[in-house]
Amino acid sequence: MTPIAASHPRILSIEDDLVLGAYVHEHLDRSGFQVTWCKNGQEGLTMAREQPFDVVLMDILLPGMDGLAVLTQLRQSHSTPVLLMSALGAEADRISGFRLGADDYLPKPFSMVELRVRIEAILRRVALDRRPAPVAVVSSMDSLRFDEEHFDAFYGERPAGLTRSEYRLLDTLYRSVDEVLSKAFLYQHVLQRGYAAHDRSLDMHISQIRRKLKAIGYTEREVRTVWGKGYILSAADEM
Repeated sequence: MTPIAASHPRILSIEDDLVLGAYVHEHLDRSGFQVTWCKNGQEGLTMAREQPFDVVLMDILLPGMDGLAVLTQLRQSHSTPVLLMSALGAEADRISGFRLGADDYLPKPFSMVELRVRIEAILRRVALDRRPAPVAVVSSMDSLRFDEEHFDAFYGERPAGLTRSEYRLLDTLYRSVDEVLSKAFLYQHVLQRGYAAHDRSLDMHISQIRRKLKAIGYTEREVRTVWGKGYILSAADEM
């Protein structure tokens, strides 16, 4: 992925709704983004593969190839941040998107202000991730190892397959091990935006971290929910 342009980040919008697509294109263009608009999944996938973009905005319900299929194929070769947009409200749909590598999920209807804030938050996270990092694995906790170059955690030789957001969440929890971190802090510090009660993005990322650590057999510490307070990374037999 090429570096983000300082003044005109490149946005790929994949949206078949002509009214919404035109509105998003116009609003983001006026907000200083360089927007390319595709109206179906196959066209969007081809564009995302052939040209460098800073963020992909994508509806789930697309004609021909749906958004989840596009995301699956895109993740085979590209790590471009993807923000899914859909009227689908079921938690299963959000989970599917995050499991396939989505960076954020914005349910319809949404305001253009919120869309812009979500995009700007993704761009800030990517900028943070691009800070110079050592090539080698840089830290360890018990037998869980963190690789800052590839944004992943390893148990033995097994990679967890974390997304960048998941890596930064787990790394942040590790740096404050056995300390409860509030949702508001994690949204601001890791997801780079304010916390809203209806926003489930953090919960979905935490769920994926738990699933991926379990899948590689890591059980020495767990990401636990402290109801009404936030999350904590602690030993499995604590609390």
